Amino acid sequence: MSPATESRPAAAARPEPPPPATGDPLDAYSRTVVGVAERLAPSVVSLQVTRSTRRGRLPAGAGSGVVLTHDGFILTSAHVVARSDARGRAALTDGRELRFAVIGRDRLSDLAIVRADDGELTPAELGDADDLRVGQLVVAIGNPHGFEGSVTAGVVSALGRALPARAGHGRAVRLIDNVIQTDAALNPGSSGGALADGRGRVVGINTALAGIGLGLAVPINTATRRIVAALMSDGRVRRAYLGIAGGPRPLPPRAASRWGRRTAVEVVEVLSASPAEQAGIRPGDLVVEVDGQATESAADLQRMMVAELIGRRVTANVWRSGEEIAIALVPAELDENGGR
Repeated sequence: MSPATESRPAAAARPEPPPPATGDPLDAYSRTVVGVAERLAPSVVSLQVTRSTRRGRLPAGAGSGVVLTHDGFILTSAHVVARSDARGRAALTDGRELRFAVIGRDRLSDLAIVRADDGELTPAELGDADDLRVGQLVVAIGNPHGFEGSVTAGVVSALGRALPARAGHGRAVRLIDNVIQTDAALNPGSSGGALADGRGRVVGINTALAGIGLGLAVPINTATRRIVAALMSDGRVRRAYLGIAGGPRPLPPRAASRWGRRTAVEVVEVLSASPAEQAGIRPGDLVVEVDGQATESAADLQRMMVAELIGRRVTANVWRSGEEIAIALVPAELDENGGR
């Protein structure tokens, strides 16, 4: 038999796809998204913001908010209620429209608290963004119109991103660290809405549309919970200020052996006239400790910037060009306008 006519083994039969499930047309992914949407819909409100003019109060924008308490505290994005005289109406999916007033806003985290004038709201359950993993399913829920939520789903595309926070005159004075990047599309009016995990826990507040197929959310974690508590109780946030922005980076082996840890915060930017610049911290430095506390991530560093640190001399241990350097600096107080 010639090679041309030589018989060859028959190709393996392609397996038949499993028959569709009967009785439940939704797959596991769809069931998860639907479940999250149904659970959170009553807790995500539409905020119709107004401003005072000579002709009375006029529309000044719109966004979404997430109910925190039964008695009317609602978390949203600071840029949604940016005007000092902002107030308006919160529309719920059950048809109610409640007046709200701004309790406090913090432009440096892009978070704000408003309070509706009626009770009997349905609070959302808050999760912890520090538990998220790249590739994890997330659901973005907004309420642009007040009657039904806008729902999109996607995955966590990246963690640890930084988002410039704008203060007075549009100048960036601080970076919001550990922002969640997702490919869940954000619809107009979704700013201030919820980014939820597959169990329906709110792990972020949608804050910006950074480009096609790219959304950003401020994480819900220990640091932002502290901000939310301060806004609810005091209407403002006092924080210490070093003037650096950065993210985690593995330590070189010698430095890792010296401190007994694997990562530090790499300084990406040092803000002009900041305590860090005055003390001599440079871009490229690896900040290993501040005031004796380990700084393995931007979240570690941000958690330290509490009011008690303002004006107190502290030591930052950094790794620079293969050497350990101790740098003394005095954190200042940061306000929304970048003043100290």
